[in-house]
Amino acid sequence: MSRAGIDNRTAAVSSKEADLLARLRDGDEKAFESLVDRFHGTMLAVARTYVKTRPVAEDVVQDAWLGVLNGLDGFEGRSSLKTWILRILVNTAMTRGVREARSVPFSSFAADEEEGPAVDPERFRGRGDAFSGHWNGYPNDWSSLPEETLLGRETLAVVKRAIDELPAMQQRVITLRDIEGSSAEEACGALDLSSGNQRVLLHRARSHVRAALERHLDA
Repeated sequence: MSRAGIDNRTAAVSSKEADLLARLRDGDEKAFESLVDRFHGTMLAVARTYVKTRPVAEDVVQDAWLGVLNGLDGFEGRSSLKTWILRILVNTAMTRGVREARSVPFSSFAADEEEGPAVDPERFRGRGDAFSGHWNGYPNDWSSLPEETLLGRETLAVVKRAIDELPAMQQRVITLRDIEGSSAEEACGALDLSSGNQRVLLHRARSHVRAALERHLDA
């Protein structure tokens, strides 16, 4: 393929990524190693939300990297390289997850749109109140707490447990957005979500985690 053809196909990605893609397509091993260093941890974290054990998640990531290598020539640059790689990872993980747990309904892989409210309605004033819809009591401000309390092992364990309790798609969204630092656009592209669904899922996930932190830090 001509260099012009490659440039046209990668027009939607940054010039830095276009250069990386050219090196990858030329078989540059160092370029591939840099890609693995960049994204392997994120891919593993996302894979863990689809399968039950870390060893299986490692297998999923390895299979996804093979998919990346095999698909480089077909990458058209319509999304960022990160989004494209995560999409391959998600497709691989979904296939592996369904194969290993056929008793899990397909609905578990869908967005959790029919769930209840993100925050307990009892925390807000009722319809008969002059300030209906406002907080009964505002959430506490934790900025004055010592840093060792906020970042301590016990607090982090509370956050991890809260995320583990979330429905599958909420886990995936909060893992990408808040743990791995992906943008909203990247999360939508990787998980095949609309921007509205992504916002709702992230809000619900964050609300659940915050509620768990309130119980822990305000005790």
